Parts: sequence; C-alpha cells; structure tokens
Amino acid sequence: MKADWVSASVRARSMAPRRAGAGTSRAMAMQPTLDSAKSLLRESSYGPRLGGTSGLAAAERAVQETALWQLRVLAGWLPASGTALARAAAGIYEIENIVALAHRLAGGAPAPEFYTLGALATAWPRLRTAGSPEELAAILRASAWGDVGTVEPGPMRDALTVAWVQRLATSAPAARPWCGAACALVAARILLVDDVAPSAQVLHLLRPVLGRSWETAGGIAGFTAALPHPLREVVLGVASPMDLWRAEARAYAAVENDGFQLLRGSMPGPDAVLGAIAVLALDAWRVRAALAAAAAGAGSSEVLDAAA
Repeated sequence: MKADWVSASVRARSMAPRRAGAGTSRAMAMQPTLDSAKSLLRESSYGPRLGGTSGLAAAERAVQETALWQLRVLAGWLPASGTALARAAAGIYEIENIVALAHRLAGGAPAPEFYTLGALATAWPRLRTAGSPEELAAILRASAWGDVGTVEPGPMRDALTVAWVQRLATSAPAARPWCGAACALVAARILLVDDVAPSAQVLHLLRPVLGRSWETAGGIAGFTAALPHPLREVVLGVASPMDLWRAEARAYAAVENDGFQLLRGSMPGPDAVLGAIAVLALDAWRVRAALAAAAAGAGSSEVLDAAA
C-alpha cells in the first residue's frame, strides 16, 4: 500500500475510539428525559454541537452534523486517490439536501438548513440553484447522480439512495454487501410497507442488484424467496412488513461489525478508512435512536435492542 494512505489510516483509527459506543447509547435510551440523555454526551465529540439545542429534532441534527464534520476532517487526511471514497460517503448528506430542496420547490414546508458539504459535495453547489422541481431533476440528470426519473420527493429519495449505495460500492468494494442489503430494504419498504409500485427509475437501478422476481412477489415470504440467495438473510425471520425496521436495525449492526473488522484487520489503505467511516456513521445512528427513546420516555430502545 502506498505511503500516502498511512497517515489517513492512522487518523481513521484514532477517530473511531471517540465514538459514544453502544453502552453509552443504551444508557442514554434509559434516561427519563432528552436533556438527561444529552448530558451523557457532554464530554463526547457530539457535546459541542449538542450544547444549547432544544428538542429532539435539533439534537438529532447536531448529531448528524457532528458525523459529517468527522467525515470532513478525515477526508482532509486522504490522498487524492481517496477523494471518490470521501465524496461517496458524504452522499447521504447531499441526498438530505436534495430532498429538502425538492420539498421546498414543491411548495412544502420550509427546508431545514442545508448540510455544509464543502469539498465533499458531488453536485450540490449546482443543484441548490434549481428554481423548480423540473430544473432540479434536469440538473441531477446531468450530474454524477444521474436520472432520478421523477420530481416527487419520495421516489426521488429512493432513486438517490440506491444510486448512492451503488456509488459507494464502486468506490469501495468492501461496501458491496452493504449496497445489496440497502437495495433489498428499499425494495421491501416500497413494495410491502408503502404498498406502491416502484418508479421506473428505481426499478432500473435496483434490477442489477436484485433481479426482477421480487417485483411481483406477494407478501414478505414471497419477497424473501424472490431475492438473490445471498440477500435473503437481510429480511430472513421478518414475519410482517411492519417488522422490517428490525431487518434495518440488523443491517446497520452488520455494517458496524464489518467496519470494526476493516479497522482492525486491514493494512493502511482505503479499507481501514472505510471501516472508520462506517463505525462513526453507525455510532451517530445509535445515538439518534437513543435520543429518540429518551425523548419519548420509553426507558429503552427497541431499535438498539434489535441491533444488539
């Protein structure tokens, strides 16, 4: 491995231990109030942005902004050959910006403040200039995101999500299993929970990963059987579409486990960096789940339990 990846890998491994961790997240979920849960993060990397936030939405946003900032810091250590990986990883935040803008352009509620992507933007500086849903879709078609096939925010998000995980898998082959799981979960949610036909562009994007048999599957059992064999484990044991959130939690936990393995077992290089990105991103997911449980006064988090 070239020496230019050594510093980035060292930095990646030094950042991962700064996560809150599963234990802290479980303790947060058991807190009686949101404020008491936030207090457990005061000395963590999330603390500076969480301080002064009011309400669950603002706290969750602070956690996401922290995760994005960590990614931007890590990207600053990457060699030029790591740019595609960093931008692909940041794509999830650009999707949030794009969908928020789509809602605004469609006359929906005012969009939240857009995430600051800096050099990690794929096409956001150009996309944010769109003055209509149609113009937004046209700019997307001409960008690395490609054709999303619709101006409706919901199907647009689905197309962007599938395009994102495929781009991440192309940039980092170790992420290919994550791409397959994400595609299976997107398809399951559209077909079995939303109970709608996927848009033509979503189908176009999913077929190389999932094939076609799932498109006419009836019920969760039929859907599972119609998936390519390696992907059936993603939804295996899910008895009802309403329990797909459990499969999603398991998938997140699997990404986190893979991330730890990449961090510990990889030579300096892209895989070690990808491992850190995964571990930090999944830590933010756990923290947000814990904050939501505390805000609801639930005493625990079924989401975190499912991911255990």
